[in-house]
Amino acid sequence: MHVSGYELHPIHDYLWEIPAQGGMRVPGRIYSSRKMIEKYLQNDESIKQVVNVAHLPGIQKYSLAMPDIHWGYGFPIGGVAATDVQNGVVSPGGVGYDINCGVRLIRTNLHARQVEPQMQKLVETLFHNIPTGVGSSGAIRKLSPGEIKQILLKGAGWAVENDFGEEEDLLFTEENGCLKQADPEAVSSRAIERGQDQAGTLGSGNHFLEVQMVDEVYDEEIAGIFGLFPGQLTISIHTGSRGLGYQVCDDYLKILVKAIPRYGIMLPDRQLACAPVQSPEGRDYLGAMAAAANFAWNNRQIIMAITRRTMLKMFNMSSDDFGFRLVYDVCHNVAKIEEHDIDGSRKKVCVHRKGATRAFPPQNSEIPQKYREVGQPVLVPGDMGRYSFVAVGTNQAMKDTFGSTCHGAGRVQSRTQALKAGKGRNLVQELKRRGVIIRAKGMKTIAGEMPQAYKDVADVVEVMHKAGISCKVARLKPLGVIKG
Repeated sequence: MHVSGYELHPIHDYLWEIPAQGGMRVPGRIYSSRKMIEKYLQNDESIKQVVNVAHLPGIQKYSLAMPDIHWGYGFPIGGVAATDVQNGVVSPGGVGYDINCGVRLIRTNLHARQVEPQMQKLVETLFHNIPTGVGSSGAIRKLSPGEIKQILLKGAGWAVENDFGEEEDLLFTEENGCLKQADPEAVSSRAIERGQDQAGTLGSGNHFLEVQMVDEVYDEEIAGIFGLFPGQLTISIHTGSRGLGYQVCDDYLKILVKAIPRYGIMLPDRQLACAPVQSPEGRDYLGAMAAAANFAWNNRQIIMAITRRTMLKMFNMSSDDFGFRLVYDVCHNVAKIEEHDIDGSRKKVCVHRKGATRAFPPQNSEIPQKYREVGQPVLVPGDMGRYSFVAVGTNQAMKDTFGSTCHGAGRVQSRTQALKAGKGRNLVQELKRRGVIIRAKGMKTIAGEMPQAYKDVADVVEVMHKAGISCKVARLKPLGVIKG
């Protein structure tokens, strides 16, 4: 198949390869169905970005793209690449500006029907209690630079220490909510300043808090282990490291652009600015990135605690009756040092997951003991009008994708295009007719994030399910949404 100037060769029905050519060090591989390629990728720059990433020094096996692929900065969103820790590079473009943007799923003991009569009030109350929008602040008091540095070191643990949640929450958070290699001293004073009043804030764009119902279960055994049942009320939180993470990315892109000539690195796109993993610039970036990731985990932990307090008060229930528990928290914009089997031996690599979710298999020691027999929960949010999915990681993922899978639906319209398409439409009423109550800062936010701006996430998840990379467990239907 010829797509965007490149020949794609089928490996199987859901995997396509661009052979290494020119300066490519490895082939490019794209997970997709033929139908999705023909519909979304015929003239898409993200294919070229998959090829560009394959030029990175030290890249291992393949430059990968998930089915939610779309154009991003440097790497495509939905891109995965692993580079040799000893001889390879780290690239901020492989992480993105919103470091550790991620998803947290919470279960309750409630049936959705118990809450539906009060859904409008619940959405309004959550919107009032959780700051949303560009530059949002005020969830908790403004923190001092010293307190921000403690968050950068401790991640979600800081929130738990300060009465925003329980120790158990950390057990069900990827990396226990803290990357240990975080280096607050590698984070600029401007980044710290931007984070001082943004702990516990949702932000804008595609970030959201969603009240949902489990409306379909595909694997009853695994769903039961995750604590999910049909008709159950759940909550999803999708946000990241806010202005602090954005500033970290911006700071280091400027540093690494200047470093490229010093290391003699040749790149097809300056947006792939990088430095050797073992260089001072590479180590500083990884330390600062880990610190920003910790800020994001702390952010989601605080929002979860505020949500819990809001709902307990509103429904006047005991904690035991409410059963508000974290299922799992995954990040999808991060670079981490991991060990993987490559060419028959174990190797330390820097795995870039940009718009891609970790999907580790059963028996992996990184998975909470409670889930270890079945694999890591994978959380895949969709658009605010249709559905989201819970899946589980597989051994095939570890073999083929460095333990990675899709992260969401993937945009098909820019926000500008979506705003134009939404002009004159009452999107609030359209969503209400679908059974979804929404509250946002303004109509522009809703229009920019309307369902038609995204691929159908069911198609994305199905590709990874059929490819054996992550297997479907349950589908979640939105009932109420707050956005910035």
